[in-house]
Amino acid sequence: MARAEANWERLVRAALRGERLGSAYGQPVTGIAGNVPSSLGNNVHIEEVLRAADEIQDEDPTIARILCEHGYTLAQSLDPNSEGRGVLQFKTGLMSVIRQKLAKRGGAAIDRSQDIAKLQEFYKLYREKHKVDELIEDEMKLRESAVFSGNLGELERKTRKRKKVLATLKVLWSVIEDMTKDISPEDANKLISEEMKRVMQKDAARTEDVVPYNIIPLDSLTSTTNAIVNFPEVRAAISTLQYYTDLPRLPGTFSVPDARNSDILDLLQCVFGFQGDNVKNQREHIIHLLANEQSRVGKLSGNEPKIDEGAVHAVFSKALDNYIKWCNYLPLRPVWDNNDSLTKEKKLLYVCLYYLMWGEAANVRFIPEGLCYIFHHLARELGVILQKQTAEPAESCNSGGGVSFLDNVIYPFYEIIAAEAANNKNGRAPHSEWRNYDDFNEFFWSHKCFHLRWPWNLSDPFFSKPSRKYKGLLSRNHHYGKTSFVEHRTFLHLYHSFHRLWMFLIMMFQGLTIIAFNDGSFDRKTILQLLSLGPTYVVMKFIESLLDILMMYGAYSTSRGSAITRVAWRFCWFTIASVAICYLYIKTLQDGTESATFKIYVFVISAYVGIKIIFSLLMSVPCCHGLAEACYRWSAVRLVKWMHQENNYVGRGMHESPLDYIKYATFWIAILGAKFSFTYFLQIKPLVEPTRTIINFTGLQYAWHDFFSKNNHNALTILSLWAPVLSIYLLDIHVFYTVLSAIYGFLLGARDRLGEISTVEAVHRFFEKFPGAFMHRLHVEVPKRKQLLSSGQEIELNKFDASRFSPFWNEIVRNLREEDYINNFELELLLMPKNDVGVLPIVQWPVFLLASKVFLAKEIAEDCKDSQEELWLRISKDEYMQYAVVESFHSIYHILTSILEKEGRLWVERIYGGIRDSISKRTIQSDLHFKKLLNVIAKLVAVLGILRGTTESSDLKKGLVNAIQDLYDVVHHEAFSVDMSGHIEDWDQINLARAEGRLFNKLKWPNDPKLKDLIKRLYSLLTIKESAATVPKNLEARRRLQFFTNSLFMEMPVARPVSEMVSFSVFTPYYSEIVLYSMAELQKKNEDGITTLFYLQKIYPDEWKNFLTRINRDENAADSELFGNPNDILELRLWASYRGQTLARTVRGMMYYRKALMLQSYLERIQSEDLESTLGLAGSADRHFELSPEARAQADLKFTYVVTCQIYGKQKGEGKAEAADIALLMQRNEALRVAYIDEVENAKNGKPITEYYSKLVKADIHGKDKEIYSIKLPGNPKLGEGKPENQNHAIIFTRGNAVQTIDMNQDNYFEEALKMRNLLEEFSLKRGKHYPSILGVREHVFTGSVSSLASFMSNQETSFVTLGQRVLANPLKVRMHYGHPDVFDRIFHITRGGISKASRSINISEDIYAGFNSTLRQGCITHHEYIQVGKGRDVGLNQIALFEGKVAGGNGEQVLSRDIYRLGQLFDFFRMLSFYVTTVGFYFCTMLTVLTVYIFLYGKMYLALSGVGESIQNRADILQNAALNAALNTQFLFQIGVFTAVPMILGFILESGVLTAFVQFITMQFQMCSVFFTFSLGTRTHYFGRAILHGGAKYRATGRGFVVRHIKFAENYRIYSRSHFVKGMEVALLLVIFLAYGFNNGGAVGYILLSISSWIMALSWLFAPYLFNPSGFEWQKIVEDFRDWTNWLFYRGGIGVKGEESWEAWWEEELQHIYSIRGRILETILSLRFFIFQFGVVYHMNASGGSTALLVYWISWAVLGGLFILLLVFGLNPKAMVHFQLFLRLVKSVALLMVLAALVLAILFTKLSVRDVFASILAFVPTGWGIISIAMAWKPVVKKLGLWKTVRALARLYDAGMGMVIFIPIAICSWFPFISTFQTRLLFNQAFSRGLEISLILAGNNPNAGI
Repeated sequence: MARAEANWERLVRAALRGERLGSAYGQPVTGIAGNVPSSLGNNVHIEEVLRAADEIQDEDPTIARILCEHGYTLAQSLDPNSEGRGVLQFKTGLMSVIRQKLAKRGGAAIDRSQDIAKLQEFYKLYREKHKVDELIEDEMKLRESAVFSGNLGELERKTRKRKKVLATLKVLWSVIEDMTKDISPEDANKLISEEMKRVMQKDAARTEDVVPYNIIPLDSLTSTTNAIVNFPEVRAAISTLQYYTDLPRLPGTFSVPDARNSDILDLLQCVFGFQGDNVKNQREHIIHLLANEQSRVGKLSGNEPKIDEGAVHAVFSKALDNYIKWCNYLPLRPVWDNNDSLTKEKKLLYVCLYYLMWGEAANVRFIPEGLCYIFHHLARELGVILQKQTAEPAESCNSGGGVSFLDNVIYPFYEIIAAEAANNKNGRAPHSEWRNYDDFNEFFWSHKCFHLRWPWNLSDPFFSKPSRKYKGLLSRNHHYGKTSFVEHRTFLHLYHSFHRLWMFLIMMFQGLTIIAFNDGSFDRKTILQLLSLGPTYVVMKFIESLLDILMMYGAYSTSRGSAITRVAWRFCWFTIASVAICYLYIKTLQDGTESATFKIYVFVISAYVGIKIIFSLLMSVPCCHGLAEACYRWSAVRLVKWMHQENNYVGRGMHESPLDYIKYATFWIAILGAKFSFTYFLQIKPLVEPTRTIINFTGLQYAWHDFFSKNNHNALTILSLWAPVLSIYLLDIHVFYTVLSAIYGFLLGARDRLGEISTVEAVHRFFEKFPGAFMHRLHVEVPKRKQLLSSGQEIELNKFDASRFSPFWNEIVRNLREEDYINNFELELLLMPKNDVGVLPIVQWPVFLLASKVFLAKEIAEDCKDSQEELWLRISKDEYMQYAVVESFHSIYHILTSILEKEGRLWVERIYGGIRDSISKRTIQSDLHFKKLLNVIAKLVAVLGILRGTTESSDLKKGLVNAIQDLYDVVHHEAFSVDMSGHIEDWDQINLARAEGRLFNKLKWPNDPKLKDLIKRLYSLLTIKESAATVPKNLEARRRLQFFTNSLFMEMPVARPVSEMVSFSVFTPYYSEIVLYSMAELQKKNEDGITTLFYLQKIYPDEWKNFLTRINRDENAADSELFGNPNDILELRLWASYRGQTLARTVRGMMYYRKALMLQSYLERIQSEDLESTLGLAGSADRHFELSPEARAQADLKFTYVVTCQIYGKQKGEGKAEAADIALLMQRNEALRVAYIDEVENAKNGKPITEYYSKLVKADIHGKDKEIYSIKLPGNPKLGEGKPENQNHAIIFTRGNAVQTIDMNQDNYFEEALKMRNLLEEFSLKRGKHYPSILGVREHVFTGSVSSLASFMSNQETSFVTLGQRVLANPLKVRMHYGHPDVFDRIFHITRGGISKASRSINISEDIYAGFNSTLRQGCITHHEYIQVGKGRDVGLNQIALFEGKVAGGNGEQVLSRDIYRLGQLFDFFRMLSFYVTTVGFYFCTMLTVLTVYIFLYGKMYLALSGVGESIQNRADILQNAALNAALNTQFLFQIGVFTAVPMILGFILESGVLTAFVQFITMQFQMCSVFFTFSLGTRTHYFGRAILHGGAKYRATGRGFVVRHIKFAENYRIYSRSHFVKGMEVALLLVIFLAYGFNNGGAVGYILLSISSWIMALSWLFAPYLFNPSGFEWQKIVEDFRDWTNWLFYRGGIGVKGEESWEAWWEEELQHIYSIRGRILETILSLRFFIFQFGVVYHMNASGGSTALLVYWISWAVLGGLFILLLVFGLNPKAMVHFQLFLRLVKSVALLMVLAALVLAILFTKLSVRDVFASILAFVPTGWGIISIAMAWKPVVKKLGLWKTVRALARLYDAGMGMVIFIPIAICSWFPFISTFQTRLLFNQAFSRGLEISLILAGNNPNAGI
């Protein structure tokens, strides 16, 4: 037993002491500290104690043993019964460690009473050994001097050491404190002297950055190492929150930490029981808000600064704005009597209460008006308590378990939300069956919410939970339904939400048709017919009112009485109006226009229209709103308004300014004018005569059995003509919008100066303008610059601007080098000199502008025969050549006079004096021999080459003397005719020195850094002969510099100093995507033998070379050489990750904000002192601004970055690589914060429970997490959609007035970060009637550089995020929040429900709802293009399709949502049009485009199969109507072309130029972009339609890896079979039937012209996945694909078998979306169309004998039944009839022979022909699919009938046949190698154009020899 126990302890010990890669630098972290179980995780102290034990183990094992014992004691007290997960193992392991330590003592007795003394003694020794005081003093000196020194590494080392030492001392002090609690105070005082206590307390106070804190170290304000606490606004904010005398005393049981004074938040914590960490979090949050608001109001001074009243009021009004509006709406008096009675202290009290409540509300934060209700009652309770002498717990938060806001207020609310969320059956339940977040929130929009009382009345029906009933379904005891809106799943929502649009379109179509049929005349008859618009209008309004009633079903029990009454009144009113108007009109038609009825009808219509117009003007036109408000005093007007428009809490006051209204109204008037002109002249008018003729035809011969049309004026024929036209009419509004918006967006972009700098040549050309533009827009105002501007000193001004621009430009360039976009040589060329005052009298530009210019000037001078003025004029034509010549002239003088002394310097002065005299006398061409200048340059280069040496030596000095003497000889004897007649004494002195050999002996070696830089620069100017016109060469570096420099000339707000800018956070949600590529992932080979590393090396060859140079590796080094060095491995992983869509790339990009703010803050601070001298110091323009304590603190006060890694805690517990990589990112970025949800296993009443905590961590000095805040949640926060819930739990940790939402596939750039403070100033600029609530930011798609697909997606996305959103924001005013880089007004949104919505399924597109919510709540959303953020997009067809499917499905759910309904109802008419076409209308028009093709083809099939078409053709040439054919056949291609081409072309022209745009567009056409976009059309249509019909829209993880791999045939088939292939086959069948039975006088050409667009669509849908599949036509891969496909097709499914493995499993998965009765019925109705084929074709078979009787059709069904029986016979499974094998074979053989014989005999002896056999295939194949589709819809019924296996066999046969139809053409094409080559070029033209070796990537076969 003892042996087993010993082995167990050894095993545990080994596990606990195992090495783990937890350090940021790849070093192993050993010890037991990291193994504390999560259930003990709430006490971080255990981990700190055990880590300290590990640290001092080698120094003193006894002290380590004491610490371990203390850790064990803490663990035991937290979980005495070891019930938590892993606690027992942890305790056992820890005990074994303690025993081992005891064993090493050799059995000596232990006196534990001496432990405190030993700890105290060790504390002294440890402190002395590490020289704590000296260490801190040295670090402070280094920190103060580090700004101007290069000793960055030393400072980091000192800081790290100091933190570690103080952390250990802090643990020792805390253990001593804990242990002294167990003894009497007298004994404790004897053991620890007062002096020792003071020392320990002093050391503890120094650990402010060891004590967990986020931004401001509030628990140790005496510290001086964090400069943030020294800012006056921060100190003022802290003091403002302090406890004041009017507040009740805190009870004695409530303790406040000694490190700070009590404040307002302590009182609120005591009263309401808020969690401690929530209070800490909100304390910092409120201080942060107050400090930043104060910095914008005005600067503070003095020893005791005070926050201004204005700053407090600003924070108060923003925080409680929604509460005040809620009170006004109900109406309800706020908790304060009036604003005048509110003191500054009261305002702060309410602000603190609100934020504390909000910080602990968890999921209730999605219910903003619910929070208003809670706040209202909390504030009332607080008011009562404030009247008392001593604070006491609030009744609402007090229970038997203590005072807890979470348990007593939030938990009951959360519980009912969670119960309703569970009722949605994982998104499958209808939305009408459960309450979502919006339903809960809207309950608080009426006084009914006060029935909940306070504290909560949990017996109220509001809190009734659903209860279980049979079959696992859920119901509720007391049904409490939806609130005010029900999301019924129906397409009718499109009409309901946008009824004004449909009424307008239908009535306009009716009117135009009436006019067309009356030949354009306006006589009495026409007017009478036009008056039919009256009945149309009221009937459509009746339909709307009927939908109001139907759509509200399920919400009647909870809706306000006024809302129900309104719906009923409207229904009654429009019912009566419809009957009355229709009766009057019919009576008018009977009586004529002269009758009294006509006059009454006209009067009624005119009166109604007049009133309607007046009221619409009052409601919609901005300038009439004042009049409307005045009219609301009249009850009649209020009644009409109440009937006309809902009065909800949201959606009020959404009108815009008159100017904005005029702009977007004019925009839409132009669109509608073009649309209706097109409709009238090209759609309706050409069909008038054919329609009249067809109606008048009688006796048409029908080839089939006609049921309806023959005796009703050929109604179906008319329908087949008009249906496509009507469909096109409904959708072409989007076409015209797209064209006009593209043109307008182009003009807007041109006005904003986009694309002015679109080439690297333009960067060179305009560079001298950049400093001035930068100072004007991106730099704060400098007084000296204003003086220079006003005095007109242009040269000094340019020099001044350049000196301030250069640090920023150089930092941009250095970052490009760090990112490996440029090499070291390009870095040197691009760096800009400091332009110090007094060195040179001109602006020094980067060398890349001046390279080779000196040599070009020399050649011009040599060739020039003109005057000196003409020569200089020719040189000056190139400004940079002029700069190069002048700078070289002055630099040579400055360098030579700096290194030479006495006679040597005198010689230089005399030579330069002679040159200047020659210039003034205009004799320079005769005095200076230009052809000898090359020799002078050569000698100068020799001199400079020696001076470039880093160290002085005697040999170098001798060489330098000789080189200068050579220069002397060349100047005197070859280059310059020196006139010695003047200054004779000087020349005598020089000649004497020359004769004595001492002319150049005395040299001063250049040690001044400025002079060294000048020497290097001049050397470059005189040695670089090649032009630098192509620098930088890297395309990405060019693009970034082009955009940045272009943006300098765009309008943007003026930059304020960093200290006064708007503070902001960046917020990134993360789940489990790639953080950092591991070496295993980089080296893992795909099926072609390609590794990710190899792929990246070939795609980014120049960046790979630059990377190798940066890490000091040879360019030709094998990859394996990098794998031996840990630092190289880490750098390699980072390099690869920065080129993918990884979290590491996003974090690096976002942290540029902090770096930019540090640089800006640092330079702004030193500018107030002596900028010139500062800039001159070595390193000041280098990277050491990052060491400035003030700059770092200022950046931290203004910027926070939180990544919300939802399952980070779980990943840590499971040892996932992602957790280690996230920890690495925190180590490398000290300002990065990670929020996550921690699940802690605990036990309650003997039962295991899971508790959830929202935690914020940062990296500590040991490379581990340091927990800052841990806030308990009421339960699992994921009740709805994952991403918004992830954002919501962590948003409490963000700071500032703005928050930028960034997805984890995005990037940012340092140069763009410089513009962030300008962007944030947009919040202060009013846009029309509103201030912005969301700032839209331009995106650059960085994944479009290699494959054609990626390029298509990139161009499509870019055209939307630039040109498209530009127009949405201005003039249309309907831009929403479409995703990630937008900047939110943080306070506005967190007090109104957050930055997204989270209800399951309905909010699947969670981002856009933030825009809807913002607009409905009187927000304003703008778009800005002077700043951009990078974004990754999907790059493979399957990824793209999944993404588009997700977005389309999300839009399908949006159609059902209340947000769309309210915006569609409450926008004025023109904004409603804009909103429709840019949201769900886009997808509806896309779907209508496809339906138009279906309608057109089914119409053609009807005309062909019914025989009517041929009969009409024989009578008149009607159907060859040119206009009709043009409209029908060009619309589809026109749709695709307009949707994608026009915006792209105009975008290309704007940003790249006309020629580049033309080439790009033509290239895209050759790359078959039309096929891609046609395929995307099918994707959007399928998923949009399916979402509305069946639901099931869900988040689809698309994967963001590198996609250059072959996709197997079976995988493509699984993805696209139902969405594209089935529909493509249907369209192809329709076209074949039209070809076989149609009529066309034009023959083949006519058929092609008529059907070409439909064939393109069908073929695109069938073959695009294989056309865009890499190596899709390689024979070997085709063979492998066929084998894989057949294996998949015939592999039987079963339990646990996935759809990727078996056709049967996949087929079952494809049916999952059909689960409701409604869905089954709809699928059945849609599937009935497949039976039309059989009905039509059988009457055209010779076997029918020309009969049109129904018997023919029924006979065909009998034949089909016979075929079905044969299928059953041939489908009999031999395994099921093992004993009758012979009989089974005999039956199958006989059946086959009989069928063949019957077929032959029928052909020989009956009218059946071979053509009929093929015709029967056309008839029966669609019928069979229709039968299968219906059977699949009614799967439960079919299973009960025992036919499911037969249906499955038939479905497998169809899939096999469809697969072969697709596969055979691909296989045939793969026989021809040139097709594969062509396809590769087509797919990867982008790469070929960059010279990349795609063939190597596609070749496979292990090309990675070096790996």
